Amino acid sequence: MINNCLIINALLSTGGYVIAVRLIPGFRQKFIDKNRVGKDLCKKNKKEIPESMGVLIGLVFLVVLFLFIPVPFTLGEATKTGSKTATFPHEKFVELLVALLSIAVMMLLGFIDDIFDLRWRYKLVLPSIAMIPLLMVYAVYYNLTTIIMPKFLRTFVGYSLDIGALYYIYMGMLAVFCTNAINILAGINGLEVGQSLIISTSILLFNFIELSLGHQVDAHKFSIYLMLPFLAVSLALWKFNKYPSQVFVGDTFCYFAGMTFAVVGILGHFSKTLILFFLPQIINFLYSIPQLFKFIPCPRHRLPKYDSKSDLLHISTTDFDKNELNMLSRLMVTVLKSLKLITWQEMPDGKVKTNNFTLINFVLLVFGPVHEKILTQMLMGFQILCTVLALIIRYPLANYFYDT
Repeated sequence: MINNCLIINALLSTGGYVIAVRLIPGFRQKFIDKNRVGKDLCKKNKKEIPESMGVLIGLVFLVVLFLFIPVPFTLGEATKTGSKTATFPHEKFVELLVALLSIAVMMLLGFIDDIFDLRWRYKLVLPSIAMIPLLMVYAVYYNLTTIIMPKFLRTFVGYSLDIGALYYIYMGMLAVFCTNAINILAGINGLEVGQSLIISTSILLFNFIELSLGHQVDAHKFSIYLMLPFLAVSLALWKFNKYPSQVFVGDTFCYFAGMTFAVVGILGHFSKTLILFFLPQIINFLYSIPQLFKFIPCPRHRLPKYDSKSDLLHISTTDFDKNELNMLSRLMVTVLKSLKLITWQEMPDGKVKTNNFTLINFVLLVFGPVHEKILTQMLMGFQILCTVLALIIRYPLANYFYDT
């Protein structure tokens, strides 16, 4: 019966892909007519392109899963007689409904952000609010707040440690990170969807490996039920968002993707492994900290600088008065300069010029100016390499720290 459920989910996902591929070009002009457009700043003509298209594929994703809801609770839980279901898995049913609720709410909030351009402080709070229903279900049906300690720490703190409410804070922070991590590693054609495709494929690969080993079967089935439709609709969106982009995804897609990943990581009980699949996003976040937390002045946009003559992207820079830096800011700059992670140019008038602190700009700093399409491919290639590294950490290396 497990195979039947997966087959039906895959068929519905395929249908979702077909519908999304037809919907996106059909709604392009409608979005333009409603002034839901943005300019492609990394092109010569800088023409207007419809944006917020993530809302379309998000709706297709929800419809696919609404149609799938009856399947695992009829086929999957039927008795051998086939007459009626055995003890109905109410907790699994509620999990799925609340997961879809959290994803739908976050998608709505992302669309609102696209329209009203919310401040960053709201972007940090909203994912936590959207997670409250899911965390309540987790508390009612599981309330597992114990973490298994690595072998080298067990002498000091024991085999496991119950961290109580801190575990719920951690899960809320995971939702905040996932929704914003994709959003800040963005800005060039196909990058937001491309990294999401690789992360979702990585999660699916991990799920199938765990199923083959017989580990937490129900949890990984649940993850697959959400990831297959997500992968399908994201592939449809990528078809139109890859270089040269015909549509922009908007914050709607970034929030939708991030919340979907957070939901499967939490309810699938593999949040630590999920974080491993976000290694490029973690690196980008750590590298961006000086600007994100205003230790270094941060411009409104940190996109690479486009050179229309060469059709290449260069590092973007920001300039400011050196006296604006406090002691901690100067320490950060000293460390980054000594490691050659940034450019730093001091002017005679007391101003300084440095590159914007993003992974995109760092790649340009290391490899020099490149074409936008090549830059996206380089970043996606790095995401794939990090997936391989994550799986190595999760399996061979983890055995040295944990029993399984």
